[in-house]
Amino acid sequence: MGATSSANELTEQTDPLCIADETAADLLRDAPWRRVAIVGDSTAEGVGEPYPGYRTIAWPDRLMAALHTAVGEVAYLNTGKMGATSRQVLDHQLEPVLTFEPDLALIGCGGNDLWVARPDYAATEDNLDRLFSAITGTGARTLTSTLDDDIKDPQLQPFRVRLQTFNDIIRRIADRYDAILLDLDGHPIRQRTNLVSSDNIHYTMAGHAVVATEIIKTLATAIPRSQG
Repeated sequence: MGATSSANELTEQTDPLCIADETAADLLRDAPWRRVAIVGDSTAEGVGEPYPGYRTIAWPDRLMAALHTAVGEVAYLNTGKMGATSRQVLDHQLEPVLTFEPDLALIGCGGNDLWVARPDYAATEDNLDRLFSAITGTGARTLTSTLDDDIKDPQLQPFRVRLQTFNDIIRRIADRYDAILLDLDGHPIRQRTNLVSSDNIHYTMAGHAVVATEIIKTLATAIPRSQG
């Protein structure tokens, strides 16, 4: 079944963009991370509506379950807060994250900066720069993601230009700080009819299942593997 098949007919078990729990754990088997922080807005918090055929488990919990199965006990902090701007994340979440001393931080914020009459892209990039600089300065590895442009509401179509500008910022930040980058821009996930919740913004649990898969697969590519 291809990724463009009717999403409404899929379940978590038959979804070609999802992987089984055992596969997820196998991919993370040699992961070196034992203290994981997830930082940001609703993207980090894991907001989303249930969806038939998929477990009601947001991507952060899916990731941590797979990592726990793979390597055992892992300390975990999620400071994500719905509606947080990049400045609010910098002001209110950075300190507790630094106190936690993660060796891996997944950072997802900045999207809320776009919901104003005139986004200040330079300020957003500066906030993200300061956030990544502080966290990577502790020796932690970071992962971040571009945003997909799955915009089906005609009234939100002009927002696509803002998303592309923001995604360019994310790519620059990832390159600047050697962050692991999950590029969802143009990913097959955007073709799904079951992707977003009724607010047309946050992922359903079907979307969370796919995003968790992509995060786990992306993290797996950054795991040092023994030779021989």
